[in-house]
Amino acid sequence: MHFPLNPFYRLIPATIILVGMLFLMVPAESQAQSISDISSINVDELSDEQIKELVNKANEAGLSESELIQMARLRGLPNSQVEKLQERIEKLDFNSAAGRTSASASKREPRNQGDLAEITQGLFKFQQDPSMKSEVSPYFGADLFYNKNRKLTFEPNLNLATPKSYILGAGDMIYVDVYGQSEKYYEASINPDGFAIIDNIGPIPLSGKSIEEATAILKNRLSNYYEGMRGSNPNTFLQVTLGNVRTIKVNLVGELRLPGTFTLSAFSSVFNALYAAGGPNENGTMRNIKLVRNGKLVKTIDIYDFLINGNANLDQQLQDQDVVLVEPFEGRVTVEGEVKRPKIYEVKSGESFGQLLKYAGGFTDEAFQDRINVTRVSGKERAVSDIFKDQFSIFTVKGGDVYKVGKVLNRYSNRVQIKGAVFREGNYALSDGLTLKKLIENADGVRGEAYLERASILRTNDDLSTEVIAINLRNILEGTEQDIPLQREDVIKVSSIYDLKEEIYVQITGEVSKPGTYPFSKKMTVEDLIIMAGGLREAASTKDIEISRRISEPEAGAFSVLVPVSINLDLSPGGNTEILEPFDNVIIRRKPNFTLEKMVYIEGQVNSPGAFAVQSAKERVSDVINRAGGLTAFAYPKGATLIRRTEYFDTESEQLRRQKNLIDLQQKLQYDPNNTEAQELLLERLFKSLGNKDTDAKDAAESSSASAVKKETISGIAESKADISPIKIKEMEAVAIDLGKILSNPGSDFDLILEEGDIISIPRQLQTVRMRGDVVYPTTVRYENYKNLKNYINRAGGFDNRANRKRTYVVYANGEVARTKSFIAIRSYPAIQPGAEIFVPTKGPRMPIKPGEIVGLTTGLATLVLIVTQLTNNNTPAGN
Repeated sequence: MHFPLNPFYRLIPATIILVGMLFLMVPAESQAQSISDISSINVDELSDEQIKELVNKANEAGLSESELIQMARLRGLPNSQVEKLQERIEKLDFNSAAGRTSASASKREPRNQGDLAEITQGLFKFQQDPSMKSEVSPYFGADLFYNKNRKLTFEPNLNLATPKSYILGAGDMIYVDVYGQSEKYYEASINPDGFAIIDNIGPIPLSGKSIEEATAILKNRLSNYYEGMRGSNPNTFLQVTLGNVRTIKVNLVGELRLPGTFTLSAFSSVFNALYAAGGPNENGTMRNIKLVRNGKLVKTIDIYDFLINGNANLDQQLQDQDVVLVEPFEGRVTVEGEVKRPKIYEVKSGESFGQLLKYAGGFTDEAFQDRINVTRVSGKERAVSDIFKDQFSIFTVKGGDVYKVGKVLNRYSNRVQIKGAVFREGNYALSDGLTLKKLIENADGVRGEAYLERASILRTNDDLSTEVIAINLRNILEGTEQDIPLQREDVIKVSSIYDLKEEIYVQITGEVSKPGTYPFSKKMTVEDLIIMAGGLREAASTKDIEISRRISEPEAGAFSVLVPVSINLDLSPGGNTEILEPFDNVIIRRKPNFTLEKMVYIEGQVNSPGAFAVQSAKERVSDVINRAGGLTAFAYPKGATLIRRTEYFDTESEQLRRQKNLIDLQQKLQYDPNNTEAQELLLERLFKSLGNKDTDAKDAAESSSASAVKKETISGIAESKADISPIKIKEMEAVAIDLGKILSNPGSDFDLILEEGDIISIPRQLQTVRMRGDVVYPTTVRYENYKNLKNYINRAGGFDNRANRKRTYVVYANGEVARTKSFIAIRSYPAIQPGAEIFVPTKGPRMPIKPGEIVGLTTGLATLVLIVTQLTNNNTPAGN
């Protein structure tokens, strides 16, 4: 007879066992030590087998692993050794032995599925390209088991409570817990012979028994060892739970995608088996799937019951060697049109259209529900029938039927419409006695711009033809004319006065901030339009404004009438009394001779280089140099150059330049924390006015249009002439000037008038001469007075073999060019000055003479010799 031990008393034998085991496991050189020397044991010297044996013995004594660690610490084992012992125990696998039985309180692992690899290996798999789109099957429910995405697997849940009806078999593991007055734990696997071998008790036949039956058998056997289980008032109890789950063999036959024998979990249901086989094929039934066990029909499964009601019959678990039979379908019908699931459905005998409609999810919102059309196979042909709404529950469906659910008509039974110049356009219900005047009242009346002299009613006749009824809406609303009763589908159109005439506007161009088109208003003046356009620009002339006005009755050769006006600069009333008319174009011209400041630049050897504003249109080079303080002592006047913009220079428009200045002002005000109230208001105005980018782009385009046309003309000439190389169009180029003559004769022809953007560059005294082109060694040498060009060529190694000597030219420091001149084979080379560059061109490529040209040349020479010979012979006197 077993009695539970008090934990205090359990510590005594456990301590003795622990100390004894530790003493036995001490290495040989340490076994001679006394029991009091246990604290000197080195855990690193213990093998895994010794650690396992230690834990097993402690478990047999009723100590858990944590209690074992605590006892080692109490016996004086150092903490470092205790930690190592705990780490070694945690790393060891105490459950590796298959089919191990134990009466100890070992750790229980979560329930696992046996032979999982064998189960998954037999599942129906889809060898499809993942990028392919999944095709929807026309058969209702076919995608439940056969789906490329495999979103529903019906995997059995292993974590559910142990079913009392579960039938044990070979491979199952059971846990037996004895608790109460006595405490004990057993685990055992059922072997192929059907026995569970319980430690110290012996084999017990449990195969083929349910959990409930196995509990009774184990209780009966263990009561011989635990007397507290007997009697009407027991104090010791027993519980049996299922550990790891075995596999079973299930046969799936019939109309399946992959019939055969499958290895499944013992927790599997019919749905798990169908999933493994890919579900029924196109001929298989989904309403009458049979589960056969030991030759007898156990259950019939209707998959529609799961799809419609959510009842999967998962409580009906499979057993080893069960047969799942999928027969051909009994009958199928097609549901088309306005239902939520238009598909092909399998029907059973005796089902009604009401049940079929439930399978199809019911009607859509736009379905015509009063009458359903059905096409049925009857004998040798098809017949058409109608099912009315009150017959849905009694009309019996039949295989081959095709049901078509129509859509409500796209028409209105009581609609009238009103459109145009009323406050609330739209559809209105045709109530009894509705008239035109009442409908306009329902639409909150006509708007102010409504054209009341004529409205129209578009009426639809019974034959769907239409007619237009013209009415005087003003008379009807005032009651001087009889109101008109409305009919179904009448459309009332109330026009706006602006629908009946061209949209009117006015334009303004020229020197205003925002030129363009603006809406016309009565009594509008030029000042009003200028204010709408953002005000006048700085360059605007208030005395030279024209209004271009259309001619109502144009004569031959006349386009418009020009009306000159003048306004006050502050746009105050009194300066102009002309009232604008529709389509007027107000032209604001520029002030005479108005221009923004022009800047020129001097760089190099002057006393005060930098930017200079041009004072007048006659200011010359000498004037600006005098303003710059004259030349320095190191200046080289002969090398001075004037760099000037060409007509192709992309010059900023005045408006664009003004905008850049305003942006600069805006940024300075934006980041200044000490702005006054006036400056903050200015900043706000700048943010509003600088948003018009289109106008600036337009101004820039207009300012460069002339240069763009000229550039295209020159490019076209170069492209049309094959012998002209591509012309490089420059925006700036150097102009050769003689600064010495300019300063000695101010105002002469040498002293050029300055233009916007001119740059006067005055270098320091130059002391070198540069050789370029076809010389032996292009280089730069020191300038030597009175040396000629050939002397400098020799210092560069002389002319190269392909040098074109007679075309040698010199570019001086100021940009002037001098070329070599020839007279009667005598060449005159240009003089050399400091800073000059000598350029030696290369002769053209030497073209080889082709064999055909040689033949032609020799033939021509031979012919010429023959002619000369004949002429000579003819001129010789006779007898000579």
